[in-house]
Amino acid sequence: MGFLSPEMIQQIVGTLPLLLMLVVFYFLFYRPQKKEQKKRDEMLGNLKKGDRIVTVGGIYGTITGFSDDAVTLQIADKVEIKISRGAVSKLQGEKK
Repeated sequence: MGFLSPEMIQQIVGTLPLLLMLVVFYFLFYRPQKKEQKKRDEMLGNLKKGDRIVTVGGIYGTITGFSDDAVTLQIADKVEIKISRGAVSKLQGEKK
């Protein structure tokens, strides 16, 4: 008898579709999402005063200050709001 019995070969062949699905899910969903998250974290880490941004709520403004987890945003003359750093969607002019 050989190294693998027919039952073992049958079990291995039976698990191949599951393994193939896991590989496909990794390359189609998990990997691109991690890549996008890394890019977003980098953008949030590089924010500085004077940057023009768009929030997830669609508010356009200019960064005037920072605190621990918040950003102060000027949205009009003499009008400033404080938002969560995570609420920053993108820099103005940046394509999604």
